[in-house]
Amino acid sequence: MEAFEKLEKVGEGTYGKVYRARERATGKIVALKKTRLHEDDEGVPPTTLRESLMYQLCKGVAFCHGHGVLHRDLKPHNLLMDRKTMMLKIADLGLARAFTLPIKKYTHEILTLWYRAPEVLMGATHYSTAVDMWSVACIFAELVTKQALFPGDSELQQLLHIFRLLGTPNEKVWPGVGLLPNWHEYPQWSPQSLSSVVPNLDKNGLDLLEQMLQYDPSKRISAKKAMEHPYFDDLDKTYL
Repeated sequence: MEAFEKLEKVGEGTYGKVYRARERATGKIVALKKTRLHEDDEGVPPTTLRESLMYQLCKGVAFCHGHGVLHRDLKPHNLLMDRKTMMLKIADLGLARAFTLPIKKYTHEILTLWYRAPEVLMGATHYSTAVDMWSVACIFAELVTKQALFPGDSELQQLLHIFRLLGTPNEKVWPGVGLLPNWHEYPQWSPQSLSSVVPNLDKNGLDLLEQMLQYDPSKRISAKKAMEHPYFDDLDKTYL
């Protein structure tokens, strides 16, 4: 601001005030826009918005799973939010289907690539609710960074994106992975820290994300358990 001399306010909009100012070095008249930050009275802090949204997503997914339904195509495009009430709705259940135990064989040609669970990419034909939780994890990370976590453009590229971040899976971390139809000898990567790709997330958030991104579907956190995670402790859940 030292570089400018503020002369007068010329306007005010939803996102801030506009001033007429002079650039000291050149004497040039310029417009300066003072933008309100996220934490003002009218806005919702991004961290709070993220927690309200993620909690509602987990609650909605838990409801589906509790009623024996897999969504199978969870992605940001299928989430609707009322801007006034911040109420989240899960849409487009076109690929959803009821599941009964034991889980039946399903075609693996489902789910938008970026949000597709590794067991589906690997050609597993027996899978369950954990596929939705992988998608929830990808949406969670995207809410924080505003970028897709694993933006692959083919099934192989999608797997390699996942492997580069989480490490190449093996029988130790994911028993039975070598028996899946699409298993090959993949390049060996070591796991990276999640904080390296989602730096704006606090410790509890990173822990929840890590539990959602478990390779072994049986170890992946359920939607119901996710709702009880400490990440949501500070949230007022009265109306959620």
